[in-house]
Amino acid sequence: MRFLGLLLFGITFLFADLVDIYRTQGIDAVKEQLEKKLQEKSYWEKFLEDKNIDYGYYESTKFLIFVDKDTKELKVYKKVDNRFSEILKDSVIIGEKQGDKKVEGDLKTPEGVYKLTNKLTKLDPFYGPLALVTSYPNTFDKALNKKGHGIWIHGMPLNQQREEFTKGCIALDNPNLQNLDKTIDLEESLLLISKDEIKKSTKDEISLILSSIYKWKDAWKKSDIDAYLSFYSKEFKRYDGVELNSFAEYKKTIFSRKQDKTIIFSNINIIPYPNSLNKKMYKVLMDEVYRTNSYKFDGKKELFIELKDNKIEILSEG
Repeated sequence: MRFLGLLLFGITFLFADLVDIYRTQGIDAVKEQLEKKLQEKSYWEKFLEDKNIDYGYYESTKFLIFVDKDTKELKVYKKVDNRFSEILKDSVIIGEKQGDKKVEGDLKTPEGVYKLTNKLTKLDPFYGPLALVTSYPNTFDKALNKKGHGIWIHGMPLNQQREEFTKGCIALDNPNLQNLDKTIDLEESLLLISKDEIKKSTKDEISLILSSIYKWKDAWKKSDIDAYLSFYSKEFKRYDGVELNSFAEYKKTIFSRKQDKTIIFSNINIIPYPNSLNKKMYKVLMDEVYRTNSYKFDGKKELFIELKDNKIEILSEG
């Protein structure tokens, strides 16, 4: 009860403070104060107090599919009331060779976070009754110049003996694959493939990322090029191969125009990112609304970030 009383007092005080700011300075000043609040790590720590973020932070993802290449297990978690609960578990077959996929035909299963982009039926009987298509190579894979395509979650051969390995895909028994397909929604699912068990996220990490996203957005909105570029890793590379120096020069040109910008982020998802680089990484996936007098964008924004020295460093974006 004491905590609830303090919380209500804090909310009442904040509201009164904002009303006074509105009365004396107008609505733009109120918006500025709210934007500053979103840049405070302490705000997000309080926001996350009653939330389970063991597997990351999600505003629009309902299903997480984990594939552990070491144990050769697939687990499916469903989000209910801000918590993910395990609903399916099965053994799988993966690529013949160990390690992270790098080139076409290396017989390795990739490591990372992928969307499920499509469901295929009427396949060669070798792949079973259906296949769920992954988004490999994703933006970060392309930045690392990884090659290959056609990484699926598929079934077992219908008319021949069960295989021992795949060429890089993930395969499971046909009844279990069909059950997986019936259970999940492709558009609300993410696939995490790791070499072993993924270390659980912490509220300290997630609150740092959320506050940093809004600091990065603030620098972007205000065309503060130095503050903006301070969020980028020296290793930054865009999906099309553009490295930090070229990216920075391009942004300096854009920012020099000092255009008024509207930038809104929603449906933010922060996903632990398995990788073979031994980095503490997350993928940030969110909806973005961007407006200037000469340009508008409504779509998805991806950031691939490393947590390093208690700050985020953007390794790639799309």
